[in-house]
Amino acid sequence: MHRNMAETVLGAIVLVVAGGFLYFFSEKTDIRPTSGYVINASFNKIDGLETGSPVKISGVKVGKVLDFKLDTDHYQAIVSMNIDNGVKLSSDTAAVISSAGLLDGKFLSLIPGNDEEYLNPGDMITQTQAAPSLEELLGKYIFSQTSKDKSGQP
Repeated sequence: MHRNMAETVLGAIVLVVAGGFLYFFSEKTDIRPTSGYVINASFNKIDGLETGSPVKISGVKVGKVLDFKLDTDHYQAIVSMNIDNGVKLSSDTAAVISSAGLLDGKFLSLIPGNDEEYLNPGDMITQTQAAPSLEELLGKYIFSQTSKDKSGQP
C-alpha cells in the first residue's frame, strides 16, 4: 500500500511539471488563434526574416509574419503579415526589416504615414526597406577607413 501511494504522488508531480511546461510553452511561443487582417509588403530581400517574426510599430508588437512568396514577375519577396484588428494603418505606411541586435532575430517594423486613407485587408505596402547584412556593413566600414587613410585625414 505504501508503494502505491508513493507512485501516485510521483505521478501527480510529473503531471504538474508537464502542465507547467505546456503553460510556459504556450505563453512564450504565441500560438493563439490569429485575429486581425492580412496585409502584404514587397521587398528586394528578406534575409533573416522568418514566419512568426513579430510585426511592430514603435517597438510594440501589433502582429506577426504569416508567409513569404516570390513574385515571379518582378522577382521580389512578398511578405504576408497579420495585423491586430485595433490597428489601422494609413495607405502610405512604410515597412522596414529591423534587428534588435547581432544575435537577435529580425522583425518587421511598420512606420505609419499621414494619409487619411487606410490599408484594407489584402493591400500591398510598397514603401519598404530591407535590413543591410553584416557583410555589407563591414564592407562599408572597411571602405570608409581605407578612404580616410588614402586622403590623409583622420
